[in-house]
Amino acid sequence: SEPMAGAIGVGIDVHEPIGSMIIDVGGGTSEIAVIALSGIVNGATSIRIGGDKMDDAIIQYLKKNYNLLVGERTAEEIKMQIGSASPLDEEIEMDIKGRDLVAAIPKTVKVSSVEIREAISDPINSITDALLLSLERMPPEVASDILDRGIILTGGGALLRGFDKRFRDETNLPVHVAEDPLTCVVRGTGKILENLNSYRKVIY
Repeated sequence: SEPMAGAIGVGIDVHEPIGSMIIDVGGGTSEIAVIALSGIVNGATSIRIGGDKMDDAIIQYLKKNYNLLVGERTAEEIKMQIGSASPLDEEIEMDIKGRDLVAAIPKTVKVSSVEIREAISDPINSITDALLLSLERMPPEVASDILDRGIILTGGGALLRGFDKRFRDETNLPVHVAEDPLTCVVRGTGKILENLNSYRKVIY
């Protein structure tokens, strides 16, 4: 699973009896899992919401509020430049180029980080709700581990500004963004393939 590979990629010893919570926010899905003793405790939570849904929400918001049509690549760029999951210390603006849906000609509009946060609030809320549900279902014996260790964010979605703060505010737990979150799963998969014997339990 992606959370397991992500955990290994981050450098967590997945064989130990201490629980670690991983949230992997990818393009198409977000997965939440508690990992201990080479396995996933209590099953992973997977929802079909990730960065792609946020991009789509930005496209719809600009259509509805500005009659502006932009493509997926522009939407992703907007998300990474001024998107956020929680209020910023200093809100920012961006000039966005697209096509006017009424006049069918190119136009530029100025959009703020506050607006983009509102645009992507539904996908963000869905991922937050899934996290809270996972915490509710967590066995009590691993809850204290998560209190100590906190939650680790991996995947491209971890790069969204304020995602860690949003989860911290909602859960009162420490939340850490993995170093180079985009490559955690790939690095973890590589480690598994290099050490198939020691990760046998993880695979089967």
